[in-house]
Amino acid sequence: MNDTKAIIWRSPKGDIIACVEKNKVMQENLVEIQQICQDALEDAVLMGCDAQQVRDVLSELVARLHNPYAGRD
Repeated sequence: MNDTKAIIWRSPKGDIIACVEKNKVMQENLVEIQQICQDALEDAVLMGCDAQQVRDVLSELVARLHNPYAGRD
């Protein structure tokens, strides 16, 4: 991920998340997610899968993520 430190995280109401620890956790999560996705892509390509299809499947997976805390804000 190029520059995830430049991401300004916001609450559902649009307020900036200024807590250093929260931003650190988000940064660490993104780095970890990127590495897992990169590993999955490399495995798939080595097994003969189409790289673009893998990207599409990963994008669809993210789009289907469920927010178990919806309505708590």
